[in-house]
Amino acid sequence: MNVIVTIAAMALLATAVSAQPLVSVKPVDTGDALVNPDMGWAVYFYSNIPTNYGSKLDPSDTVDDFPGVSTVFMRIPWSMVEPEEGKFNWPILDTPAQRWIAKGKRIGINITASENWTAFGTPEWVKNAGAKGTYYEFGKGPAPKSAAAWCWDPDFGDPIFLNKLENLIKALAQRYDGDPNVSYVHIGSYGLWGEGHTFMSSKVPDDKADKIIRKHIDLHTKHFKKTLLAISDDIVGHDKPGRHFPLTDYALSKGVTIHDDSILVQAPPNHWYHDEMAQEFWPKMPVILEHEHYGGSKDRGNWGSGSLLLKAVEDYHASYLSIHWWPRIELEENRELIDRINRRLGYRLQPKEISWPQKVTIGEPFEMTSQWVNAGVAPCYPGGFMAFTIKDDKGGIVSVLADDGFDMRSLEVAAPGKAAAVARKKEFRVGLIAPVTKPGIYDVFVSVGKRDGTPIIALPLKDDDGQRRYKLGKVELVGK
Repeated sequence: MNVIVTIAAMALLATAVSAQPLVSVKPVDTGDALVNPDMGWAVYFYSNIPTNYGSKLDPSDTVDDFPGVSTVFMRIPWSMVEPEEGKFNWPILDTPAQRWIAKGKRIGINITASENWTAFGTPEWVKNAGAKGTYYEFGKGPAPKSAAAWCWDPDFGDPIFLNKLENLIKALAQRYDGDPNVSYVHIGSYGLWGEGHTFMSSKVPDDKADKIIRKHIDLHTKHFKKTLLAISDDIVGHDKPGRHFPLTDYALSKGVTIHDDSILVQAPPNHWYHDEMAQEFWPKMPVILEHEHYGGSKDRGNWGSGSLLLKAVEDYHASYLSIHWWPRIELEENRELIDRINRRLGYRLQPKEISWPQKVTIGEPFEMTSQWVNAGVAPCYPGGFMAFTIKDDKGGIVSVLADDGFDMRSLEVAAPGKAAAVARKKEFRVGLIAPVTKPGIYDVFVSVGKRDGTPIIALPLKDDDGQRRYKLGKVELVGK
């Protein structure tokens, strides 16, 4: 029997099984940060300049003390990834990546084509191959090459540039598309710092930019079929608020999410621009937020108490959030704020109450009832199915009871403390036909994961068995 019922019906469910005593537990949220798929804090190992911000970390240091870190993010110029045509410097990505992957974390990648701190974000060999472009003076626009205008921007729509870019994207996709260790790949091939704007660099006219950016989106979606792609919200203008724009609507239609890097760059009321736009994206896929370099934001007085950062998480329904500074400085100066954010960032699945009979007859049907809430700001994008695992006193698995009819992706999100609980009733049998199950008293665990009962999702509960199963209590199995 498979039904989802309302909370009001819970009393009726309890009455239906009241013929025998029940065990009923109300798990308490531990408040701990959770590391789960499709959410979490992203350590910026490279932030354009290769010495920001992983350069002070020892090779063994993956910032495990920063609660909620799920991803290491590497934003690095194309010229450093492919210094010679067809010859890739993969270690620049693989080295930090493997440090975090070894700890069960994931990676994010952004290969940029325009920088203001090095002459060639796009490799110079692309220019030498005949790609058109222009030198520019930062903040002023195109200019003849000089001491002031020494950075070169490609014509982002030039056929030679696009051909070389596609070769790069193809190589990246061969390595990373569908890799479960990759959280997302950022489309960073257009605009300064990969942020989708040129108003401080080569000043591409808006009508021309729209067509070019669509080509860049198409090139990425052509080769990346499985891995989440993201693009800067600034492709529609870095300071143009609004919910719908043709270009971001196009990105959404292609399955590309937004990465908003405007958070706390400026003081209120311009502390960000595109929370309205995010309302189109977050119901379907994770939204990624990048706050301003923490030190710079603080020095300019834009950071304040940090409460606006939490508000950004709420307003955007964010799943990922950057650590855009030296990570331990940001942690030490914002620990309380980070803890508060961790209780809301992404999704947070809470079992509010779970009940089962004290005694269960082996091979006979019995019911388990539960109530579930998503206490985060975003849906549980990967989905997940609850399972109850019965173990003996040696930790051996006696029975796995997976409920594949109730997907946690369906739980709705709401303001803090306002999410409605969903009640679930499911009929199970222990030891029907096989495997051999002996009478005795056993431990009961709850988990969320694959349909077959494999745990995937961390829950904010105590008594973890080390495999994301959480002990609830005991059950007695009796013979017929």
